[in-house]
Amino acid sequence: MNTKKKISSLNFKVLLYLIIFSVSILLLLWFFQIVYLTVSYEYLQVKTIDKLALSVEQSSEYKLAENLEKIAYENEVCIEYVTSYETIGYNTRMIGCELGKDNQDINKAKLEIIKSGNKTQAIRLVNQEYKAKAYLYGIQKNNGYIYIYSTLEDLSNASVVLKQQLIYLTIIAIIFSCAIAYFLSHKITKPIIDISEKAKKLGYGNHEIEFKKNGILEIDDLAENLNNAQKELSKTDELRRDLMANVSHDLKTPLTMIKAYAEMIRDISFQDEQKRLEHLNIIISETDRLNVLVNDILDLSKMQADADILKKETFDLTKEIKEILKRYEIMKETEHYKFIIEMPEQAFITADKNKINQVIYNLINNAINYTGEDKTVKICLTEEKNKYLIEIIDSGKGINPEEINVIWDKYYKNEKNHQRNIVGTGIGLSIVKNILEKHHYEYGVKSEKGKGTRFYFKCQKSKKKK
Repeated sequence: MNTKKKISSLNFKVLLYLIIFSVSILLLLWFFQIVYLTVSYEYLQVKTIDKLALSVEQSSEYKLAENLEKIAYENEVCIEYVTSYETIGYNTRMIGCELGKDNQDINKAKLEIIKSGNKTQAIRLVNQEYKAKAYLYGIQKNNGYIYIYSTLEDLSNASVVLKQQLIYLTIIAIIFSCAIAYFLSHKITKPIIDISEKAKKLGYGNHEIEFKKNGILEIDDLAENLNNAQKELSKTDELRRDLMANVSHDLKTPLTMIKAYAEMIRDISFQDEQKRLEHLNIIISETDRLNVLVNDILDLSKMQADADILKKETFDLTKEIKEILKRYEIMKETEHYKFIIEMPEQAFITADKNKINQVIYNLINNAINYTGEDKTVKICLTEEKNKYLIEIIDSGKGINPEEINVIWDKYYKNEKNHQRNIVGTGIGLSIVKNILEKHHYEYGVKSEKGKGTRFYFKCQKSKKKK
């Protein structure tokens, strides 16, 4: 597999997406840990000092020292009270406190507060020792100044250690997430890759494979659907082979008959007019069989490719059925077939006349092929409310219940090792199905073992053609 195929593979893409997801989570963690928490801490510290400053400003003089000490230790800030005669510090030994030290930045900020002349003044600065943001709040009180100082970043030992360790934790987490991503991508994609490989074999005609399930719902559904497709393909392939054998048989037999009788005319009966006519009629009959076979195959191919377009018109179905039955006059005379007809005088419908004629013709052929020893075929056209019910009935041995649902298959044949049908090709029912479905007609079959079979379809009534 080349590099381009590897990059485009499902396994690579799942792995890539999982790694991107893992890194995104880590970046989000970094953002909240380093940026968001720092900003939040800074905001809260400023708000806290502002409130403390207001509290100090409102404190009475005789409780001022007590309040300053309480405020400093309870809120983890350092405070310095500077008067003209003394300087008092509160909690000035806390981590990060710069009050009480000779710090030029602090001294400069104090001087700026005094020069401002405001009763309160807040200044932001940088704690040089810890390289952290700091906040100094000055309050003029009793001819002196009270300074409240705090860093705006968490400088506790635990916080510093956590921030330092976050780098190592991130590296470990990336390695771990990549390993998990690789495992998950392999777990997810392996059954899909297996199914893909087996599907290729199925496409090349190997129908013995089985698609296994692995516990993932969607993949299990895919495997089940492919297993069903494999069964259908196996059945279709078997039926296709049967059809080829049957069609080959049906082609070979009339061709053999045509050749044989043509040779008989050439060598024996060319001078006997009666015999010659008999032999010529047989040749014509066998040629008709070949024509029916070829037309059926062509019609089925066009219907399967949706290349057939319906040309609807209004016509008398009764008249068409009578015309179709004229084709079977020779069978009535020579082979003693009986055709029982029950129809109204007229039955107008709007449909593709040639296609509906083909349906009736194929159903009659089918009935002739499978009728009983009495050689009787019944054609019924019955009026319903707004429809006509057309039934073609034979007196044969019937259809097995398990075969009822597959008789319409395009490769289905009732008897695999069949003898040559009197008429037809064995694919007529598939043609019937395609035509009736294109017309959106209701159709079906009812059969009882030993009592014959009844094929039927229903079509809408139409007004009489003017």
